Amino acid sequence: MLRRFQPYFRYLKAARGTLSAAVFYGLLFGATSGLGLPTLVKYVFPPIFDHDAPPMELKYVLLIAGSVPMLFVLRAVSGYLNSYYVQLTGVRILESVRLDYFRKLQWLPLSFLQRKASGDLVSRGLADTAQLQFTLSLIANDGVKQPMALLGALGFLVWQAFTTDGALLVLVCLAVVPLTVLPVHYVGKKIVKRAQHMQSQLGDVSSHFMENLSAAREVRAFGLEQREIERFGRATSGLVNAQMKIVKYAQALTPAIEILSAIGIAATLVFAYHARVKWETFIAIITALYLCYEPIKKIGYLNSEINRGTASLERLEHVLNEPLTITDPAVPAPVTRFRGRITFKDVTFAYGESPALQSVNVDIPAGTICALVGPSGAGKSTFANLVPRFFEVGTGGVTIDGIDVRAMRLADLRGNIALVSQEPVLFNDTIYHNLALGKAVASRDEILTAARNAHAHEFIEKLPLGYDTMVGERGSLLSGGQKQRIAIARAFLRNAPILILDEATSALDSDSEAAVQDALRKLVQGKTVLIIAHRFSTIRDASMILVFDQGRIVAQGDHASLYSGNALYKSLYDRQAGAA
Repeated sequence: MLRRFQPYFRYLKAARGTLSAAVFYGLLFGATSGLGLPTLVKYVFPPIFDHDAPPMELKYVLLIAGSVPMLFVLRAVSGYLNSYYVQLTGVRILESVRLDYFRKLQWLPLSFLQRKASGDLVSRGLADTAQLQFTLSLIANDGVKQPMALLGALGFLVWQAFTTDGALLVLVCLAVVPLTVLPVHYVGKKIVKRAQHMQSQLGDVSSHFMENLSAAREVRAFGLEQREIERFGRATSGLVNAQMKIVKYAQALTPAIEILSAIGIAATLVFAYHARVKWETFIAIITALYLCYEPIKKIGYLNSEINRGTASLERLEHVLNEPLTITDPAVPAPVTRFRGRITFKDVTFAYGESPALQSVNVDIPAGTICALVGPSGAGKSTFANLVPRFFEVGTGGVTIDGIDVRAMRLADLRGNIALVSQEPVLFNDTIYHNLALGKAVASRDEILTAARNAHAHEFIEKLPLGYDTMVGERGSLLSGGQKQRIAIARAFLRNAPILILDEATSALDSDSEAAVQDALRKLVQGKTVLIIAHRFSTIRDASMILVFDQGRIVAQGDHASLYSGNALYKSLYDRQAGAA
């Protein structure tokens, strides 16, 4: 079972100093627990009660009596320091595991993240990493301390078997010890599957929680409060059932071991009577047996926690072992600033079994303002997402300035592209820092100039804290138009040769939209622009229009030629014009 965790013991190396201290104090605790107390009972205490011997001097009585608190002080201090250093090691393990998990999420392709519920991914990164940390810490703690205590007690029993009468008694007592392994093995098998189910249920609860919070406005608008409460209640009820199935087996372990221990003690008592074992020998053996069974119970608990940790580990490995399909090439092509020519050659792409693009061929010259139009699901966003290599093409290739995007370092490729989404995402930070994301190193003057170009400077200056205003989670403290203008300002600041605008002005009022459109006309000069157009009013400045239908480019040209020569484009345009 421990082999399953062996690859993850590397996390212990970073905390090897504290781990070494934990192991040392664990060994000391085990020695004082398993060997120290039986030795006192057998060899130190008897002279006090030997009434046939001459009276013992008071100083020796006090010395013998003082050995008890001395032993327990040593045991307590070593146990405390062991626990402290184990917890310190565990915290550092948790930090490393979560960082590795989060790091992996940053590089996994968007296709993987889209297949997974965000709440489940969060649960894996928080709950499952916490369980793994607890398991590794427990292995480092009880995996040393409890076996040492058990070996100390067993060593005392074996020693007694060869040095005192009653060897048969000791062997009988030892025969009971292996029997306690049976419930440990049985419970372990039962727990591992139930632990996997419990962690999965926890992921469902997290998903319900996050989904509800992200849709708070819709829940209230449609009166879904009671429905959401019932849905969440069903999810938490499933989690409780899964948790209690684990509790049922885990809590049965200690009573089972104690019953077997009691049988062992009863057998010891019978044999002790027939073997005429001395009282001090019997008490020492009973003490050693008790100190055997206590570590066995702890080892049984350790086994159940290892099984729970195994379940969490499997859920984490689903992410940690996911192959990185979009990576830097071994020998990347040298790239500086793009001119901006984008070429698709025989490109096919599918989300699973569903084709999104089929045999796409197009050449977009540098400096072209290219609009992508078509029905919903026609492939417009997929086409744009292949340019910064958010997804990997199935067949064919995408080149920029004649260089395949797969031959470039991702940082070089994406550093030449600016993206403004239809629903911009702002981080829970100040407006200034959200703007600064547009460029790795930017001066305050550059940031303010970008804000002015996006017509964001005016509303920012009116805020109580100006550029130091916090925007809230996902920009919740700003209006939709304000968030959009900050996102557009980031594109101004980036000043990339390729711009991808996913209906970038959709959330602006008419006055702001007119101003931003004017600013965009200045910005796009000499740059290649892909406009994912949902409203045809946004493509009037496009010099090239690509018409998508069912994953194919069915027509291309300017507005006049397409309106007169392509029925799909004409129907889409007339439908919007009529709706307006």
